[in-house]
Amino acid sequence: MDKRVILSVAGSGKTSLIINDLDLNKRTIIISYTISNIENITNRIVQKFGYIPKNIKIYTYFSFLYSFCFKPLFYRAIEIKCNIKIKGIVYKQNPNYKIPKNKILHYVTSNGYLYSNRISKLLMILDGNNEIFSRLEKYFDYLYIDEVQDFGGNDFNFIKTFSRLNLKVTFVGDFYQHTFDTSVDGNTNKNLFLDYNKYISTFTKSGFIVDTTSLSKSFRCTNNVCEFVTNNLGIQIFANNTNLSKILEINNDNKIKEIIKCNNTVKLFYQEHHIYSIYSNNWGNSKGLDCYNDVCIILNRKSYDLYKNQKLNELPNVTKNKLYVACTRSKNNIFFISESAFKKNIIDLLRKYRFT
Repeated sequence: MDKRVILSVAGSGKTSLIINDLDLNKRTIIISYTISNIENITNRIVQKFGYIPKNIKIYTYFSFLYSFCFKPLFYRAIEIKCNIKIKGIVYKQNPNYKIPKNKILHYVTSNGYLYSNRISKLLMILDGNNEIFSRLEKYFDYLYIDEVQDFGGNDFNFIKTFSRLNLKVTFVGDFYQHTFDTSVDGNTNKNLFLDYNKYISTFTKSGFIVDTTSLSKSFRCTNNVCEFVTNNLGIQIFANNTNLSKILEINNDNKIKEIIKCNNTVKLFYQEHHIYSIYSNNWGNSKGLDCYNDVCIILNRKSYDLYKNQKLNELPNVTKNKLYVACTRSKNNIFFISESAFKKNIIDLLRKYRFT
C-alpha cells in the first residue's frame, strides 16, 4: 500500500489535504505533535462532518505512544518483569546517561514515569513481534501524521518503520518549519535537519515515496511575501495567487504606536511576547495559525542587523525557520520594527496612559 511523505510550503494546504481525504467509510488515525494542531484538525473535521465520526481517531503523538501503543500492549509485561508500575509520562530527559540501554531505568524514572524522549525507543525494543503494527492494522486502513518535521530523535526512527505497515500511510510537513523536536536523545538524529536533500533521502531509503511538488505553492501568502522569503531567507516558496502586498520597515514613531495599538495587526516576537499586554505571539509559536492578515514582526538586535544588511539567510537554522514561520503567517502585509524602536514606543504609550 502507498507510503508517502508530502513536503509542503507554508499555507499550501497540507492540513486541508488530510481533511479532504477523510470520509465516513475509511478507518483513519491522525497523529500530530502539538495540542494546537490537534485542535485545528479537530475543528476542521467538525466543519466538514458536523461532528467527529467514529471511524476517525485523532491523537497527539505522546497520547498515541502511551494510550494506543504502550498501555494496551506492554504495560503489564513491564510491571511483572521489572516490578515497576508505570504511572504516565515525564517530559524531561534522563539525567543519568550512564544507565545502559538494557536496563529499564534507562527509559523509566524510579517512581514509574516514562521519559518522553525514550518511549518510542523502548517500544521498538519491546515490539519484537510487531504487535503495534498488528494493532494499527486491526483498527485502521489509513494513517496520517501532520507536521512531520516536528519529529526528531528516537521518534523519527520510530515513524520511519511505518513504511512496513499494511495500510496507507501519509506524512505531511514543511521541512523549513522545523522549530523544535518531539524529542532529543544525545546524538540520535542530531543532524537530521541540516540538509534538505539528506532529509528526503532518509525517507526514500526507508521505503517512502517523497512528493515535493503537490503542495509547493502557497494559497495564503502573496507574491511579495513569497519573493521576500525566497530572496532573503533562501527558502523557496511560490504563491498560488496573484495578490500583491507591502513589506515595509516601520521607523516612524507615530506609525509604530499605531501598529502597537492595532488589534487587527498581530505583533510577532522572537520570544516572550506574553510580557506585553497586546495582540501578539512568538515567531515559532504561530506555526499552524491561519488567522492573521497584516503581520508586524519585531526583530531583535541580531536579526535586525542582518535584515538591514540583507543577510537574514545567515541566521542560525532554527532562528531562520522561526522567522520563516512568522513571515508566512501573513495573508497581506508585513511590517518590520526593530526591538529597540518597539520598546521605546511602548514605554511612551505606557507613560501616556499612566499619567493621563
